[in-house]
Amino acid sequence: MRKVELLAPAGNMEKLNTACHFGADSVYMAGNKLGLRAYAGNFDQDGLKEGVEFAHKLGKKVYVTVNVFAYEDDFECLDEYLTYLEEIGVDAVIVSDVGIVSRCLKNHPNLPVHLSTQASTTNSYSIEFWRDLGVKRIVLAREVSLDNIKKIRDRLGETVELEAFVHGAMCMSYSGRCLLSNYLVNRGANRGECVQACRWEYAIHEVKRPNKPLILEEDERGSYILNSRDLNMMAHLDKMVDAGLDSLKIEGRMKTAYYVGTVVNAYRRALDKLERGEKIGEDLIAELDKAGHRSYTTGFYFGSSDNICLESSQPVQDYEFSAYVLGYNEEKSAILVEQRNRFVEGERLQILSPDSAFCQEIEIKGVTDTEGNLVEDAKRVQQKLYIPTEYKLHKGDILRKKLNA
Repeated sequence: MRKVELLAPAGNMEKLNTACHFGADSVYMAGNKLGLRAYAGNFDQDGLKEGVEFAHKLGKKVYVTVNVFAYEDDFECLDEYLTYLEEIGVDAVIVSDVGIVSRCLKNHPNLPVHLSTQASTTNSYSIEFWRDLGVKRIVLAREVSLDNIKKIRDRLGETVELEAFVHGAMCMSYSGRCLLSNYLVNRGANRGECVQACRWEYAIHEVKRPNKPLILEEDERGSYILNSRDLNMMAHLDKMVDAGLDSLKIEGRMKTAYYVGTVVNAYRRALDKLERGEKIGEDLIAELDKAGHRSYTTGFYFGSSDNICLESSQPVQDYEFSAYVLGYNEEKSAILVEQRNRFVEGERLQILSPDSAFCQEIEIKGVTDTEGNLVEDAKRVQQKLYIPTEYKLHKGDILRKKLNA
């Protein structure tokens, strides 16, 4: 089977750690400049260097987003920033703006360029153009079907790398290029400041009756006419690999570390199964319901357009993040954890781990704080606690609790 890269979001250092721990081959992240997720936490220059060094020690690659649609002033600091990214060993930059692409290729030839999905690349002839300029990888437009991806690969062979999204939130606008946020609240969606106005509810009113709005209802819970379902290609992962993709990308730099861990772990296990010639089971498909999500869609990969989310704009999930594992204490026969959400004596927490303890359960009994005091109700956020267990978990593993159990 074709070897495919699993590419995960790293909105901050915790999420970068989590993505690497659960099996991502590469991560994409942003500095404080020129990226499309201005509110993701992101990395200052020292943070970028730390993140790159950390990932490289684990044999992982780091791609940095420089994918704003640039204005004149953005070019004043561009070369200095790109030079810094070269110096710290970034493996590639993800770019959408033609001017920035040109500057990268001309002035920074040793810094590989990946063309962003927002460049709306949908065919092999456009890809040839970018490839011949020197672009190493194309992140295909989300509108491209699997059938067309295969045709692109067949025509171009291995002369260029192809990447596509496999999971996560989707934008209803063409290739994510939306102006709703700009128009409604003066925050540029293509400048990293999108407020996701497509998730809001809308109403219309007759000009002479402004106080009598007519709610645009699709059901009794409201209107979500612009609101996309979330992409989920787990059940069709083999088809994505067979289409000839080099990299499968998970959306989610604004999502939680728990989300990143759950989704990366599931896709890592699924890809490993495919490499071994095994089928992806219902257990891994169901695993993706344990992280926050809207109802799922396969996007445009099969030529369908069932993307509008009619149920609700609010995400749902089956489990919540209870504790982050810091390590195992042999003397106490217990794991040391950092509490994230409340749990109490007698409850059962499920293990999220890249190892064999995955999906095993721990009964909460005899929990103590670091001073040895018994804690029957763990309700202090980030309190460090010892939980007795036979499972020798590792730093980065996660404990989660089933909701409404």
